[in-house]
Amino acid sequence: MDPETRQRIIHFFKNLDRSFFIDNENSHLAYQDRALPIGYDQTISQPSLVLEMTLQLDLNDYCRVLEIGTGSGYQTVLLAEFSSEVYTVERIPQLSLKAQKRIEQLAYKNVHFLIGDGSQGWPEHQPYDRIIVTAAAGRLPVVFIEQLASGGRMVIPVGPPGSQELLLVEKSADHTVSCRSIGLVSFVEFRGSYGWNAADK
Repeated sequence: MDPETRQRIIHFFKNLDRSFFIDNENSHLAYQDRALPIGYDQTISQPSLVLEMTLQLDLNDYCRVLEIGTGSGYQTVLLAEFSSEVYTVERIPQLSLKAQKRIEQLAYKNVHFLIGDGSQGWPEHQPYDRIIVTAAAGRLPVVFIEQLASGGRMVIPVGPPGSQELLLVEKSADHTVSCRSIGLVSFVEFRGSYGWNAADK
């Protein structure tokens, strides 16, 4: 990522009001660097991790991004600000509808929402230049690698309950796939075909 874009992202992130994305009794804790419950057994990730995942994507104005796990819409707004189009999938209708309303209030026109099983991605709009997954998979989803464009990047937590590796997955022009660990994280479970229980089957 070029230094100018990196600084633009950091500046925007610092000025994004996290409390806007929390509509429960935890809103007064929005400025703490910690994950917070947003209902339905889901969380809004700690700000430092949201920023790190965003920076690792190496976004640009031409990127088409797939986000698995809309959640509160906090991460979605960062993606929308620094990419061309965002396709975001959320399995919990109540969360998706709240996020849609927030993003409409912020006047973003480049975000497309899908309520459904995110474990299959959003094949109708593939390939994606960037993919970000905000729940922990038991194993690396092959379907996401297939939907990733040549030269694309994906950030995804993979591992067992309690502690996972945050992986940066890159697909080269010849479709060679490489992975490296960014660090240890703890996310809620990725439901569906690549969830923790599914990984054992």
